[in-house]
Amino acid sequence: MTKDKKLVIGQSVKRIDAHGKVTGETPYPGDIDLEGQLWMKIRYSDRAHARVLSVDASQALAMPGVVAVYTSLDVPVNEYGLVMKDQPVMCGPGGDKPGTDIVRCYMDYVAVVVAETEAIAAQALPLIAVEYEDLPPVFDPEYAMQPEAPQLHPNTPNNIIAHYRIRKGDMAAGWAQATVIVEETYETTYQEHAYLQPEAGLSYIDEQGRVTVIVAGQWTHEDQEQIYHALNLPENQVRVIYPAIGGAFGGREDMSVQIVLALAAWKLRRPVKIQWTREESILNHHKRHPIKIRAKWGATDDGKIVAAEATVIGDAGGYNYTSNKVLGNANLMVTGAYEIPNIHVDTYAVYTNNIPTGAFRGFGAPQALFAAEGQADRLADALRMDRVAFRRMNVFQEGSLLSTGTPLPKGVTIDKVLDACAAEAGWFEEPAGLWSRPVPDLPEDRTKLRGIGIACGYKNIGYSFGYPENSHAKIELYGKAEIEQVIVRQAGAEVGQGAHTVFMQMAAEAVGVPFEKVKLITADTAETGSAGSASASRLTFMAGNAIRGAAEKALQAWKSEERPAVGEFVYRPPKTTPYDPMTGRSEPNFAYGYVAQAVEVEVDIETGHVQLINVISANDVGMALNPQLVQGQIEGAVVQAQGYALMENLISDKGRIKNPFLSTYLIPTVLDVPLEVKSIILEYPDPIGPWGARGMAEMPFLPLMPAIAAAIYNATGVWMTSQPFTPEKVVKALRQHGIGVI
Repeated sequence: MTKDKKLVIGQSVKRIDAHGKVTGETPYPGDIDLEGQLWMKIRYSDRAHARVLSVDASQALAMPGVVAVYTSLDVPVNEYGLVMKDQPVMCGPGGDKPGTDIVRCYMDYVAVVVAETEAIAAQALPLIAVEYEDLPPVFDPEYAMQPEAPQLHPNTPNNIIAHYRIRKGDMAAGWAQATVIVEETYETTYQEHAYLQPEAGLSYIDEQGRVTVIVAGQWTHEDQEQIYHALNLPENQVRVIYPAIGGAFGGREDMSVQIVLALAAWKLRRPVKIQWTREESILNHHKRHPIKIRAKWGATDDGKIVAAEATVIGDAGGYNYTSNKVLGNANLMVTGAYEIPNIHVDTYAVYTNNIPTGAFRGFGAPQALFAAEGQADRLADALRMDRVAFRRMNVFQEGSLLSTGTPLPKGVTIDKVLDACAAEAGWFEEPAGLWSRPVPDLPEDRTKLRGIGIACGYKNIGYSFGYPENSHAKIELYGKAEIEQVIVRQAGAEVGQGAHTVFMQMAAEAVGVPFEKVKLITADTAETGSAGSASASRLTFMAGNAIRGAAEKALQAWKSEERPAVGEFVYRPPKTTPYDPMTGRSEPNFAYGYVAQAVEVEVDIETGHVQLINVISANDVGMALNPQLVQGQIEGAVVQAQGYALMENLISDKGRIKNPFLSTYLIPTVLDVPLEVKSIILEYPDPIGPWGARGMAEMPFLPLMPAIAAAIYNATGVWMTSQPFTPEKVVKALRQHGIGVI
């Protein structure tokens, strides 16, 4: 095998899971049954904020077919949480940890019923009598930060989970330099993950006596850790297996049914199954963060951004989940992909009694870039500069300093993706270095206006701010004179993105054998080491480097005539560092991905409906290991971001979700998607990525909303600053500006 010629990577190898999924043969957690299994249903909180005084399950237990009811008293260690263990497994009296008797949102668990059938379990739920002492709730994160607001968690003054600061340069000098200053407030709301497969799982005791949970998640070993912690069991007594997973997008990073399933199987020594309805799923798993951003930016006459201020407030809901990490990311991204000498940012993650919020594709960057790109457009317009020209003057270059005061890792290509996107969208650069924007076609219907917008962005690949990032792989080579089979063990979750196919491509490439000789063992804590989560656009990057390292060791063993030849490797990328608490200085990430998007929209000035007509998405992926899968990620992200920008309006009233159905919470259908999504796949190798590959799954989501907002403005002269841009909001904004009045 030569270094120049690629054997397997770079080819659109067919997905290994395609046939089973399209034929229905592949089992998802809800499809799996065991003989003698019981069924579980969950009793959720009836209050947004209250103390649980008592839980009386006697009537439920007396019902024929009910096998058990479990409450907080049955949980050995009644706490869990991905980042901080601030949430009870079940809320109720008893327990050693203060605060586990308090419900802080409607999705808290108060009890679980286990019965012979699902119907009996459901009928038993209302028979459980729960006595509450109401506590004052708080639903507004800005009010929650005030000293007089109800305090929701101990040792969390003013309900502030995290406060991040950026203090770079001299703000007074920056504002003195600025000849143009723009200020705006941007607001975003919840987004539901709406994955195809609602939460489901099955737990049982395996042949080695381990509590085994079959479930859909994003990190088997993290699920395992939270289960054995809550049950107070040794690590080797808990096993987590992922079968097929029907989508995730960050929505399966945090626990749903895992711990209570394990608890019931552990106590009853019988298989226990649960299957949420779509309504239960929408009501009871976390959402994308609503974030409010107040931004003030300044630039000089020649177009250089010299100062940026922002206040960022994110609603975490009742528990942290990943809020401190999401808002940490928003803190970094709120000044966009621009080198700005003077920056002042304050970012807050705040507890409320709303539904918890957590990871969702983009992880705080879509909200932050909505503000950053909106500010860039406003400055460009105030200076009467073309928006591409303005961006090209300010975007990061190799060696640019981030807002944290440290340079980006090598391989900065935001200028290249912006150029490629602009050129494809019809922008052209004149000899004097000026850029000119294309003019959209006029629709025949005079009640409709067309506009064009462009936006760009960047995001981290891998875990940030000092987290000890790593990924494990093991490769076994079988055969005699030549390698006949390669077994690769890598636990990264296949959540629909095609990761397992790419793992096998990378293993085949690293060993130097055809794809057909590779077998993958994955997603079972009993069979693999930890790979980390399917999140942060990290899986290909981290797994690829781990697989390459394991392959190198296995090939060395093969040359030494070991049979089978085994190589094991844990990849650890360059270290990152946390924010300095006062200045924000840090080396936040070891790699980034870069993206730019241009859109054309049509706005109906009578109804306020915005149709997304065309999207051009330019993405630097470093190396397209499987080009068709890369294109699928781009198109999927664009449509998901379209829903976020234009349609998806989850209504929360005093902590209670009012539209928990896909008939009332609208996501794009085949009739809504753009007429064309043009994927421009650029390949500028990342210096430390496997074969140069960068993570890219989140990047095509990031700039679409600000690009659509810019296109609406281009069409109508009206800025949309509150997401989603529903017809009701758009028509109201148009009428306020005297547009469309008959």
